Amino acid sequence: MRTRFILTGYWTITSPGNDPYAITVGAMKSMGTPVRGDDQVASYSSKGPSLIDNVVKPDLVAPGNLIKSLLASPACTLAKEFPANAGMGQTQYLQLSGTSMAAAVVSGAAALVIEKEPHLTPDQVKVRLMKTASKGFPASSVVVDGGQVYRSQYDVFTIGAGYLDILAALSDTSASFGPALSPQAFLDAASDAVRVVPAAGSAWQLAGGLSAFWGNQVLVPQAASAGWGASGTSAAWGSSAAWGSSAAWGSSVPDGEN
Repeated sequence: MRTRFILTGYWTITSPGNDPYAITVGAMKSMGTPVRGDDQVASYSSKGPSLIDNVVKPDLVAPGNLIKSLLASPACTLAKEFPANAGMGQTQYLQLSGTSMAAAVVSGAAALVIEKEPHLTPDQVKVRLMKTASKGFPASSVVVDGGQVYRSQYDVFTIGAGYLDILAALSDTSASFGPALSPQAFLDAASDAVRVVPAAGSAWQLAGGLSAFWGNQVLVPQAASAGWGASGTSAAWGSSAAWGSSAAWGSSVPDGEN
């Protein structure tokens, strides 16, 4: 069953992205506009949960498509391998796409947050970025490229806690407590539903639950929740959360990724 989901992008986050303490970043396409509303998740952005240990990843998403960044040297390997991407009208820059570019955007955001509040711990920085991430996404997006249809559903395993919002992160002054370990996904055999379970004593649990960070869109149970490879009824709210038809398991699995 997992082979089918791996082919659609799920269960493709491996080491070091599966580290529950790390900030694992998915990539978004800015669509060439300055507004966030039309952005879409990129086809190469890996989806959770992590293979084997089922850690809920990514933690959030950030721009990662056609990003211009400083070019170390015109003689560097990337410039030689992708000569068309080097320069782009400015010889000191190189344009690339990938989750590595998105991770760099989040690293820059973390640096700005720490510069503003040097006393923050790594856990508090992670919580701040995830809490303030934008939660506004479409239910799904479809793109046709080269005759191939890519459909992405914006569930917890695709966009995590949301889209990086640097201004919101810098404006927030709340302080979290406890480690910011990414939660895990578990199959509830009794209800045949998947639950997102935060670690005991984690920042998510101490701050009042998962929905405060991941939002309701990807966590609220629906009437027909997807189970671990089979449809089942949604689990009740409690110390853990279940999500519904937008989950990666069951008959609602997307045809592809975008």
